[in-house]
Amino acid sequence: MDFPTVSAFDYQLGSPYTPSSGVELVVRDRTASPADGLYSICYVNAFQTQPGERDQWPDEVLLTADGAPVFDADWPDEILLYTSTSSKREAILDTASSWIQGCADAGFEAVEFDNLDSLTRSHDVLTVDDNLALARALVDIAHAAGLAAGQKNSAEYTARLKSEAGLDFAIAEECAAYNECTAYTDAYGDAVIDIEYADTLPRSFAEMCEDTASPRAMILRDRDLVTPDDDGYVFRTCAH
Repeated sequence: MDFPTVSAFDYQLGSPYTPSSGVELVVRDRTASPADGLYSICYVNAFQTQPGERDQWPDEVLLTADGAPVFDADWPDEILLYTSTSSKREAILDTASSWIQGCADAGFEAVEFDNLDSLTRSHDVLTVDDNLALARALVDIAHAAGLAAGQKNSAEYTARLKSEAGLDFAIAEECAAYNECTAYTDAYGDAVIDIEYADTLPRSFAEMCEDTASPRAMILRDRDLVTPDDDGYVFRTCAH
């Protein structure tokens, strides 16, 4: 699947709003509408439950330990999904496939699958092979729906995700802050977009933009991804 070469994009997972002039690509949640006239990517949390959506997943696909759900420590409303058997992956796909098709029906051109790295929070229950198997199936569904499929974070697994799961592009968060950008660009070239966050910059955003290791498309955002009408809103792009 083709992915456009862009310089300016926006990451709008909070609430959608009219993009700034010059923005060529927008990422929005699957419950929102795509941005009019712009290449739009649909966000799907496919490896953990989304906050407020616990009831949309069958109990059998929720990862548990000692009878209790295993939560993401950084996102305590998100329960990890159990990807370790083919039957559980099929049950996950039963839910996620309708969301992916919904993205296509709404007019999105691509989909990103978040939390590919859930295995790192699973206390060694999940493996990279488990998550790769689910990723491959998700990509197949996306491609069948006419959508490009994107890797989200998981820099250390990029080579395998690209070659074995067949992903088309990558969305990174803070790859410049953590010196991980080349892991993505070596695999995907210009088909990489990166979001840096204003609260954790180890150096100026201008310096990051000038760094030859940074991807072509990189923006600075506030951590909560609020709208321009909210306090704390941050949005900057690199000038190319």
